[in-house]
Amino acid sequence: MTTSPPSPDVDLVLPCLDEAGALPWVLARVPRGWRALVVDNGSTDGSADIARALGATVVHEPRRGFGAACHAGLTAATADIVCFCDCDASLDPALLAPFVGEVRAGEADLVLGRRRPAAPGAGPPHARGGHIALARILRRRTGLRLHDLGPLRAARRQALLALDLTDRRSGYPLQMVVRAADAGWRIAEHDVPYLPRTGSSKVTGTWRGTWQAMRDMRRVLAESPTEEGVPR
Repeated sequence: MTTSPPSPDVDLVLPCLDEAGALPWVLARVPRGWRALVVDNGSTDGSADIARALGATVVHEPRRGFGAACHAGLTAATADIVCFCDCDASLDPALLAPFVGEVRAGEADLVLGRRRPAAPGAGPPHARGGHIALARILRRRTGLRLHDLGPLRAARRQALLALDLTDRRSGYPLQMVVRAADAGWRIAEHDVPYLPRTGSSKVTGTWRGTWQAMRDMRRVLAESPTEEGVPR
């Protein structure tokens, strides 16, 4: 007689592209009882094997893009609550524990981490400037007084799936917030320490990457709430 493995308390989605150097640090900080879903987005440095050896569940997403990796993790998740975190050691996944508690208690539907640099080199200046400008635009679009669109976040899985997120590039985190706001979600934001990442950034590490990310996000902001059937 065989039994099914127990369902995880929380599924933690970790989009991953060549993060072999950061994975041990990140996975060692995943709260006990949570399942780490490392979404390999085409790594060539053995990231998938390292993640598997360290006890993570590996999901393969061949379509390149931050949003593609995040959504693959979301659709692979089975826990009631799903969290997201970058896999580059710039954010500690243990910081998500109180976020989960807030969602479970019904105090918020989506909880976000506002990145606050905790050491020199934590995020390039041009990326931080882009985040500030985007937050201002987001306030005008949704009325939300958010300061950042960081990757550290928690929400209920079924509610996230119901948002019907379509962006598969850098606009995915923003689209999640915009559609959640349009659907009337209660969104909270808390400061979290932001550390220098391990390895090179795949998105905002260069001016060109930041420009591409901003272009993706502006496209999301231009969406009409009725175009995608998202309730207000």
